[in-house]
Amino acid sequence: MSELIAAVLMVGGTVFMFVAAVGLLRLPDLYTRMHAVTKAGTLGVGLLLLSAAVAFGSVSVTAQALTALLFVLLTAPVSAHMIGRAGYLGDAALWEHTVFDHWEGEHETLRREGEEVPNQADVQASNANDPPASAT
Repeated sequence: MSELIAAVLMVGGTVFMFVAAVGLLRLPDLYTRMHAVTKAGTLGVGLLLLSAAVAFGSVSVTAQALTALLFVLLTAPVSAHMIGRAGYLGDAALWEHTVFDHWEGEHETLRREGEEVPNQADVQASNANDPPASAT
């Protein structure tokens, strides 16, 4: 019976990993690709680790599989968030059918790690010193 459960978990994990790979290849922009790989990939890896725990049945393998699963569940959302933020700050293009942008207009207030926050008075002074753009 445990072999059947392990096989079902393994097939399920493989299907989710395949869906993540297809999503990576087929989706239009960084953000949707990142979403597909993070969600489906995490579930796929989780099912594969659970299938290993069920198939081997020993306490040590189960503990290792659950530890690895906990690590994946804790790090995948954080890494996806950091990749998405880096893509946004690096001006990765949004898909043309994107409906809304939560950070639109606030992009200037966001900063990369290590960058200093510009003083508002300095920004206004530098803008006042810039020559006006000529109309062509």
